[in-house]
Amino acid sequence: MNSKTNLNKAAVSHTSAGVYIKKLAAGGMLVALTVSLSGFSIPIGASKCFPIQHLVNVLAGVFLGPAYGVAMAFASSLIRNLSGTGTLLAFPGSMVGAYLSALLFQKTGKLLLAYVGEITGTGLIGALLSYPVAVLILGKEVAVFFFVVPFLMSTVCGTLFAAFLLETLRRLGLISYLRQLIN
Repeated sequence: MNSKTNLNKAAVSHTSAGVYIKKLAAGGMLVALTVSLSGFSIPIGASKCFPIQHLVNVLAGVFLGPAYGVAMAFASSLIRNLSGTGTLLAFPGSMVGAYLSALLFQKTGKLLLAYVGEITGTGLIGALLSYPVAVLILGKEVAVFFFVVPFLMSTVCGTLFAAFLLETLRRLGLISYLRQLIN
């Protein structure tokens, strides 16, 4: 009985390691996609709005969950900043949006709430969190709500891309299949 218990523990450990590796690989591919398409940005005000980040945030929320979504958003923002294609404002916006999108999808299983989470997390909360970054770190004199409109424009655009892609995958029956492959 003891050896059977050890085999079960080994199987669970092997399974969780496999899921970890699959999610890590999927997150890495999403980061690579985000960084490689970082040339597609829309300058609005003091920020570089980046709809691809929002598309990927929603995909990470649906397929990877909150922890991987936030880690992926952080890695994408960091690489984009280091390569000169992003600004420090990418951190609060992308990370909050990825987290809220993933959390709402994880709790409800509803794609609509993943979209609402991305738009609310990036467009409102992330925009407000960008104010202290802009004032204290970047030295820009802006109003508290200065980033709300450009962040909302960017996140709505990226979230619409995600909704189109995910609706196509849903109609083809691929969302549950892909989630099953990763999990």
